[in-house]
Amino acid sequence: MDENYPVLPGADSFFIKGNEIGILISHGFNGTPQSVRFLGRAMASDGFTVCAPRLKGHGTHYLDMERCTYKDWIDSLEEGYQLLKRHCRDIFVIGQSMGGTLALHLAEKHPDIRGMVCINAAIQSIPELEKCLAKGRYIQEGPPDIKAAGVHEIAYEKVPAASIRELLSVMRETRENLSAIHCPALFFQSTEDHVVPPENTDYIAAHILASRKKIIPLRNSYHVATMDHEKEWIAAQCSSFVQEIAHIESRTEI
Repeated sequence: MDENYPVLPGADSFFIKGNEIGILISHGFNGTPQSVRFLGRAMASDGFTVCAPRLKGHGTHYLDMERCTYKDWIDSLEEGYQLLKRHCRDIFVIGQSMGGTLALHLAEKHPDIRGMVCINAAIQSIPELEKCLAKGRYIQEGPPDIKAAGVHEIAYEKVPAASIRELLSVMRETRENLSAIHCPALFFQSTEDHVVPPENTDYIAAHILASRKKIIPLRNSYHVATMDHEKEWIAAQCSSFVQEIAHIESRTEI
């Protein structure tokens, strides 16, 4: 799908070359790579190669988003994965909100992914969006669900109802194949999330077949946790998780 509008300032994809461990990071629905830029830069500073693609139809204009299907979003993340494969030995994937859904979908398809992190991922239901579907072609968006004051997230002021339906479709497709995931998994779960109910994280953790999985509660962050009070701690925990898994696997190979 070709986009008809230019990318908004600050909404571009980013790639930071580092070592042979690649970190693929996906932003969420109506977000852009700006929302995960702090996390990406923090992990790059720890030496990892980081790629954060802009999902198709995001960060341009809501009319571009309306023309997308969820398969366009899957393809956007797949392109980032293939880019990292050309540069790195091991790939880890991180996703926030719908980005977590797409990360799960990618892990279902690629069993060679070494580990994954979901931050307030959506898989069962998003009542706040679902109840808006009958309100018309476009749904007015409120301020981002961020507890910290004065934080600006690049996002559309309204989103197409058709795009919400695509989001629900990719959640459903991903939910049906969670048992295909066996890689180590780390979950961040905001205890107060006004967009995605925390129970979504519990469902994912219960249905993937990873032998190693952990849920970390976030008590001072709302839904867009990578831009909230605990963003530094999230970044540190992500780096520790990747380093630990990569170290265990390197010892196993010796």
